Amino acid sequence: MPDVAPQNVRVAGALVAAQGAVAVVFAVVLAVRAFGAGGQAMSLGLAEGAFFLLVGAAVVAIGLGLVRGKRGVRTPAIVIQLLLLPAVYSLIGPSGQLLLGIVAGVVVILTFLLLISDQARRWSMGDDYPDEA
Repeated sequence: MPDVAPQNVRVAGALVAAQGAVAVVFAVVLAVRAFGAGGQAMSLGLAEGAFFLLVGAAVVAIGLGLVRGKRGVRTPAIVIQLLLLPAVYSLIGPSGQLLLGIVAGVVVILTFLLLISDQARRWSMGDDYPDEA
């Protein structure tokens, strides 16, 4: 059995890693803004930045796991896409950032579809050669 993930899984992994990188960049922006606030606002801003840093780093690790062909990270990657759907809705609706929401929505839905494809499902179960059975 090859250790290499199918192309669609590796693409999904790169997209998941990119989502995590966005969270890490957001964490840095929050931390920089917090230093300008001072007092309790600074503490809360740094805590929020630390949260996004931890979550972003975990998402990057999951994405890199998919790129490297680690089967066990497919399910967490699917859950991440499902958890991002309310954020996409918030961007499109209440936040009024239509373009950003549409782009994020396309990325999330594309990543989700790549992860739930039949090829990705068979690979995650170790069934790389279904025609040879």
